[in-house]
Parts: sequence; structure tokens; C-alpha cells
Amino acid sequence: MHRYWVQRVISTSLRLRSFVFFSSIVAIVATEQQAFAQDNGAPADAPSSDPSGASTPAATDSAAPAPTDASPATPAATTSTPPAADQATSEPTEAPPPPKKAPYSLPFNLRPTAAATVLRLDSPFAFYKDPGSGKSGSTIAPVLTFSYKVVDHFAPVLRLGVVENSPPSPGKSGTDFLNPVVGGTYVFDLTPEFHLGLFLGFAVPVGTGGGDHPDAGQKLALAAGIRARSAMDNAMFAVNDFVVFPGVDLAYVSHGFTAQAEATLLQLTRVRGAGDPTTDSSRTNFTAGLHVGYFFVPAFSFGAELRHQRWLSTPKAVAADKTGAARDTTTIAFGPRFHIKVGKDKWLRPAVAFVLPLDDPMSKASYKIIQVDVPFAF
Repeated sequence: MHRYWVQRVISTSLRLRSFVFFSSIVAIVATEQQAFAQDNGAPADAPSSDPSGASTPAATDSAAPAPTDASPATPAATTSTPPAADQATSEPTEAPPPPKKAPYSLPFNLRPTAAATVLRLDSPFAFYKDPGSGKSGSTIAPVLTFSYKVVDHFAPVLRLGVVENSPPSPGKSGTDFLNPVVGGTYVFDLTPEFHLGLFLGFAVPVGTGGGDHPDAGQKLALAAGIRARSAMDNAMFAVNDFVVFPGVDLAYVSHGFTAQAEATLLQLTRVRGAGDPTTDSSRTNFTAGLHVGYFFVPAFSFGAELRHQRWLSTPKAVAADKTGAARDTTTIAFGPRFHIKVGKDKWLRPAVAFVLPLDDPMSKASYKIIQVDVPFAF
């Protein structure tokens, strides 16, 4: 009898231990299953709790996501979260902003390869000496340019100028109004970096200092003004001639760097002043230039410019010069330019350039030129 109760106690103990063991196994499996479901965004079979401590059975909405640290659980009866794919398709996509244009280094004496609305005052102050006497003289030849962008790639141009010369004594001072120039520039964007500008201009012969019997001081001022502007604006100083001058410019603009080449052919035809023995019935002139510039910061750039002029025909003034120096003129210019934004689409781009001659007759006369350029784009 005693042995019977001992066996019953041992049997019961073994059954309890087996029950506890298998219960523990089941609890561990259930816990791991719930953790796996939470990590993968799926609902667990076991109940979950929100931060407030209220129990929310998962069985109420099998689609409700499990709570995370960043997003506490919310009862499925009040809120449902759309799938990620639906969110991606429902959100509007914004078009990327257009790339900004690279900054363009505006030349000092060449034409810009851009169609823009600009008012520009360009004033060279030239100082020179008479090679014979060593006496000093000075010339100022400001030109006012106005261009208006009609469409994105085309802008007509109007240029007006004046020259004032104070020669070494006993020379006579003089002041002249120059020929006005009308024309237009059309710009082709060959690539984002390369820009081609085509120009066609006309100089109307209404300037002073010409005619059959020109004033000596005014005639001398015209010759001095040509040199003050590096012989790049001969059409404006040919006050007896109607001038047609087509031109082409090619510019490379990228990463703050600009390189631009220019060529212009001028055909001058005399329409008045036949009584002046120094005038020619027709002349052909050629000008060319190269400009390079670099932006160190958006508000500051530095440029350098090589300018060259050559008479393709042989005018009387060239034939009279036995040295041959009168046929060509070559100068170099360099200086800083500042870029100041004064409104939403308005820019002031003042520059100062120092100009030096590279050949005679300007080198022989010790020319030194300070060019002040003030363009206002709006």
C-alpha cells in the first residue's frame, strides 16, 4: 500500500514536469513568432499593446501594422495605412529645375554673343605724345549702345558716339558727333557651351567733321578717336562714307570661363566729301579680336582682349605712309569686371580695362588708354 502511493506521487510529478516543459516550449515558439512578425511588418497572432497601456487585439484587423518605436500602434478601426506603392503613385512628382547658364565674360570692345536688353556707355580715355616734340595730348571717345531683345535670340542695336580731342600744341582741338550705327545680332546656341553670333550693321554718314571742306580740328579729332577705340569702330568715324559691315562671333562659355573670337568686314563707300583730296571713293577694312575671361566669384571676373585692324584695300592715307605702319593696328586690353544685381532681372556690370598698343603708329606715340565700360542689363 505504501509502495502504491509512492509510485502515484512519482508518476504525477513526472506528468507535471512534462506539462511544464512542453508549455515552456510552446511559449518560446509563440514569442519568437510574434517578434518575427513585428520585425517584418506583419501582424502577430498574439495581442499587442499601445503606449497608453490599452490592449488592442491583433485579431480585430489583420491588416493593421505592428507598432514600432517611431510610429505607435493605432487601432485599425480608426486608421488604415495605404501601401507604399499607393503612396508613391499618389504623390506628385516635381520636374527638376532647368540647369543654370554658365556666367559669360562680357568683352570690352567685341560684340557680345547674347541677345539682351542693354544700355551701355563705353568710354576710352586715351593719352599720347607727339613723337617729334614729346608734347602730350588726350582724347575721349564715348559710345552709347542700346540693344533690345525682341525674341530670345535676336536684338536690334543702336549706337551713338562723340569724340573730343585735345592735341599737343600747336594742334587744334576738336569735337565731333560720330556716324550712328543701326544693326542687329542673332545668336545661335550651337551647344550649351558654344554660341554663334551673327551681326549686320549700317553706319549712316551724318557725323560731323566731313564734307568737302572739313574743319581741321574736327578732322584731327576723328583720326585721334579711331586710335582711342583701338581702330575697332572705324565705321562710326568714316563720316563721309556709308558703311555696311557684317560680322561673326563664336564664344565658348563653360565653368566660369569664356573664350570668344570675332571677325568683321567693313565696306566703306563715299557719299560726300568728294572735294576733299584725302578721301577715297571706296575702302575695305577688316577687324578681328580674341577675348578670354574667367569668373573667380559670381560678382567678379577678369578679362583680356587682343584686337587687330587691317586695311584690305590701300586707301590714300595708307599709301602715303612709307613705313607701312598705317595699314595695321594691334592692341591688347585687360582688366576686371564686376557683376552687381540691382533687381530681379537687372544687372550692372561695370569694368575698367587698361589698353596698350603692340605696334606703330600707336606705339610710337606712346599711347596709354583707360577704358571705362558700364553696361546695364534689364
